[in-house]
Amino acid sequence: MTTVHAAMLDQIKSGQGFIAALDQSGGSTPKALKGYGIEADAFSNDEEMFALIHDMRSRIVTAPCFNGDKVIGAILFERTMDGDAGGKPVPALLWERGVVPFLKVDKGLEDEIDGVQLMKANPGLDDLCERAVAKGVFGTKMRSVVNLANPVGVNAIVEQQFAEAKRIAAHGLMPIIEPEVNIKSAERDGADRLLLQEITTALDSWEGAPVMLKLSLPAEAGLFQSLVDHPKVLRVVALSGGFARPEACTELAKNPGIIASFSRALLEDLRHQMSDEEFNASLGGAIKEIHAASVA
Repeated sequence: MTTVHAAMLDQIKSGQGFIAALDQSGGSTPKALKGYGIEADAFSNDEEMFALIHDMRSRIVTAPCFNGDKVIGAILFERTMDGDAGGKPVPALLWERGVVPFLKVDKGLEDEIDGVQLMKANPGLDDLCERAVAKGVFGTKMRSVVNLANPVGVNAIVEQQFAEAKRIAAHGLMPIIEPEVNIKSAERDGADRLLLQEITTALDSWEGAPVMLKLSLPAEAGLFQSLVDHPKVLRVVALSGGFARPEACTELAKNPGIIASFSRALLEDLRHQMSDEEFNASLGGAIKEIHAASVA
């Protein structure tokens, strides 16, 4: 293990803070831009759209408040990993500030079968992992979705996630396994419990270094405590899942040991039209609020 990798591992394992999710991809980018105050008529093709979202992310990661004191990691979209901010490659800039870089590696979701949406096939995963390692990225994240408490579907989700995690870990990267339970599901609590059972079984037979888990905040507070304490889990992080920031932070604080990995709840008050002073104050306030809930 290199000195840099060991330092990143220590920051993620022991750092008092949260992981920012800056990984909206092609499908969710227009919505993210609209939330930022940029309407669809401001761009005419994908290149222009991605340039605008890169400008937003650059503004975030170069803000004075975006550093390892409260933000211990950040999950990047592939184009963000490949881009520059503040005149430096984004992963290098982040680590200079004490923020550990992760990369979103999934290629989106399949249609729902058995109450779940598996990840699309990802034949280029090994090549992407090699590029990530070369750029100084520490780990990866991949998302699938559980809509119903269907045992067959939940088993398939967890099997796929851990199979991909094995491929990722072989490159020396830290996999974040993200089987998101839809918080609007009528079967949310049942899905949480099935997922807990399947993940525990998978962890008990996992060989190799610990992994990370990114989970929806459970309907029953504290339900995932055994995962937080599991020897094969480095850290459990939570997505906001559609909760606005105040509610997401309230729910998070009910689950000791779990830290935030919020996207929408982090960025919801930021607007393109803000002055740098307004932008930095708004982002700083959001970071402070999410940090407090993560270390509660």
